[in-house]
Amino acid sequence: MDGLIIKAISGFYYISAENGNIYECKARGRFKNANQTLLVGDRVDFTPDGEKGVVDAVKERKNTLNRPPVANIDKLFIVSSSVVPSPNTLLIDRMTALCAYKNIEPVIVFNKNDLEDVGAWCRIYKNAGFKTIACSAVSGEGIEDIINELKGCVSAFTGNSGAGKSSLLNKIFPTLSLNTGSVSEKLGRGRHTTRHTELFAHNFGGYVADTPGFSSLEAEKDDLTFKENLSDFFTDFEAFKFDCRFSDCNHTGDKGCAVLGAVKEGKIEETRYKSYLTIFEELKDLKAWNIKK
Repeated sequence: MDGLIIKAISGFYYISAENGNIYECKARGRFKNANQTLLVGDRVDFTPDGEKGVVDAVKERKNTLNRPPVANIDKLFIVSSSVVPSPNTLLIDRMTALCAYKNIEPVIVFNKNDLEDVGAWCRIYKNAGFKTIACSAVSGEGIEDIINELKGCVSAFTGNSGAGKSSLLNKIFPTLSLNTGSVSEKLGRGRHTTRHTELFAHNFGGYVADTPGFSSLEAEKDDLTFKENLSDFFTDFEAFKFDCRFSDCNHTGDKGCAVLGAVKEGKIEETRYKSYLTIFEELKDLKAWNIKK
């Protein structure tokens, strides 16, 4: 039978089949022998045996994320809050770059608009060309906009701890009853309440995943392809980078850099450029022999 892995815990894979049933499955030994890991979001062939079964094969993946471990995501909702904790543009920009690399559509969500206006944050990402939603899990503002983006997709929610990911999901899907965590005023961050990635079927014709906290989500620090093509994944640079004086410009301040010129003219958001410089510095010394096998 064909199925979708919706949850993976301790070597057990819970597969949603086309007949509407959920099967608890183990993977055949060939996966371990090939050092192949099954992920939530994988489309698989499996052999059922009552309510249990065995996974036989994994279909070709559209994409994968390492942190959180999930496959075949269409949209990633990157959730920040207006206050406690305040938005961190570097973390958001890491994820938008990773989305571009992995062929995932990012949707930037600023929650808690009932506590403090998020208009200025929204403008940064709208100007950079991203879908951006101001919302409140308390008042319900922006919830319908999120629902419209969820339709027909396999989507994931991520964001810094305390941003309100689970609260938003509970607002949209009250029957999920996901655990929500309080925010520590001393630390300015929330306690992690989501311990594993799980896909939930919804009545808008798709699946949504609740994922672990933003602190574990980073750009690919051990991937040469990501490093060598970093500017490609800052999609708002696209209209300017080919006008640089030198074809090998890395857009970090070289003479005649059109990207830097666009930043100075306000055509590229300064926070976006600062994030690019930070990630570039982190990756610039990465060599093939540094990568863990």
